[in-house]
Amino acid sequence: MRGLVLATTLIIPTLAFAVDTEDSKPPTQTNTTATCENGMVWDEKAEECVKIQDSRLDNDTLYQTAREFAYAGQYNNALSALSAMDEGESDRVLTYFGFTHRKKGELEAALQYYRAALAKNPDNILARSYMGQGFVDDGKLDLAKAELSEIRKRQGRGTWAEFALRMAIETKHFAGY
Repeated sequence: MRGLVLATTLIIPTLAFAVDTEDSKPPTQTNTTATCENGMVWDEKAEECVKIQDSRLDNDTLYQTAREFAYAGQYNNALSALSAMDEGESDRVLTYFGFTHRKKGELEAALQYYRAALAKNPDNILARSYMGQGFVDDGKLDLAKAELSEIRKRQGRGTWAEFALRMAIETKHFAGY
């Protein structure tokens, strides 16, 4: 039993950095966080750092940039990258807005984004997992367990989203993202 607890303690922080439902790997660092400063992003074509709004990044690249910023603890820059996406009201963007606000300690704002994402897509198990993790952090285990049940009902059994929320509930704390 102690071995399981130790293994879980070591695994959770690694898995916790996931942002996509099945992606349990941290984002690869790019020149955006390695070279650029002040929320600027690396423009491959220009081979220099540019303002997010001046970049020619597509939505998927902006999304990955938001992940990279969030992983680096640059939450305001992550929010800027998300705001630059032209799919701004999609459930994946709303979910990540929620995630970023939760990491900033703004649970009420995060819950509004998660609820908006779920209104668009009730099967968004990542939004459910992140919302449940927020409930765990807020001491509302009954609400977290309800989200875990919803994840399982929506074909989320065996996914990172289920695992992360289950571990957060079991430990009553989520060590990581």
